[in-house]
Amino acid sequence: MEISNLTSFHPDYFFLIGIPGLEAFHLLLSIPFCIMYIMGLVGNIILLMVITTRKALHQPMYLFLMMLATCDILLSSTTVPNTLCIFWSSCQKISFNGCLVQTFFIHFSFGTESAILLTMAYDRYYAICHPLTYTLNITSWFIMKSFAFALARSVLMVTPFVFLLNRLPYQNSNVIEHTYCEHMSMARLATADILVNVVYGLIIAASATGVDITLVVLSYISIIRAVLRLPSSEARLKAFNTCVSHVCVIILFYTPAFFSFIAHRVGHKSIPLHVHILVANLYVLVPPMMNPIIYGVKTKEIRYRVMAMFSCGTNQNLS
Repeated sequence: MEISNLTSFHPDYFFLIGIPGLEAFHLLLSIPFCIMYIMGLVGNIILLMVITTRKALHQPMYLFLMMLATCDILLSSTTVPNTLCIFWSSCQKISFNGCLVQTFFIHFSFGTESAILLTMAYDRYYAICHPLTYTLNITSWFIMKSFAFALARSVLMVTPFVFLLNRLPYQNSNVIEHTYCEHMSMARLATADILVNVVYGLIIAASATGVDITLVVLSYISIIRAVLRLPSSEARLKAFNTCVSHVCVIILFYTPAFFSFIAHRVGHKSIPLHVHILVANLYVLVPPMMNPIIYGVKTKEIRYRVMAMFSCGTNQNLS
C-alpha cells in the first residue's frame, strides 16, 4: 500500500471492489443500474424543466418538488457513475481525497433530502389542517428559509464526518468492500479506535434523521385525524390523494437507508455483505428514479404539463 502522508498514514488511494461475492454478475447488474440511473436523471430533469418554465406551477408544493429533484440528481450522480465504472471496466481506484468528497456529498444529499421531505410534510399538514391560514404561512420567504436551513444543517452535520475520517490512520488495508465511499465503510478500515465515529454517526442519525421521521409521522397523524373529521367521503378522498405521493416517496427514501444504517452498526456480521451493499445502492437509485414517476402520475398538473410538452415537441417535429 502506498502512503502519501507518513504522519497520518493516509493511502494515496482506495480500491472499491463493487459488490463482494457478486463480482461475476457485475456486468449483468450494470444493466438495471444504468437503466434506473438514466430514468431517474431524465425524470428529474423533466420535472425541473416543467416546474421552472411554467409560472402556474410556481407554488409551494411544486417548488419543494424542485428541491427534491435537485437532491435526487446530486445523490445518484455522486455514486452511480462511479459504480458503473467499476462494473464495466474494473476502474476501482479512487483517491483518498476523492473518497472524502464522495462521502461528504452522499451524506449531505441524504440529510438535505430528509429535511425537504419533512418540510413537505409540514406543507401538507398546513394545507389540510389549517387551510384558511395556509397562504399566510407557507410563503416564498418560508420556502427559501426552509431550503437554506436544510442546506446549512446538512453542511454543519456532515462536515465533521470528513474530519473524523481524515484523522484516522489506514495502515493495513485500502480495499473498501462497497461500490462507493461512505462514512462507516471508510472508518472500518482504520487501524485506530473508531468509537468517536460510531458515536457521532449515531448522534447525527438520532438528532437529524430520527427527528425528521418522528415529526413526519406526527404531522401525518394530525393529517389523518383532520381528514377523518371531514363531512363528505369525496372530501376525505381528495385530501388523502394529496398526501399519497408524499407518503410513497417517504417510504422509498427511508426504508433502504434505515436498513443500511442498521446493517452497518448492528447486523454487519449477520447480514450477508452483498445484501447490505445491494440495498445501499437501492437507496441512491430507487428514490431518484421513482420520485418523478410517482409525482408525475399522482399530480394532475405535472402530468398534463409533461404530456403537453411532449405533444408540442412531437407536433413541431411532424411539421
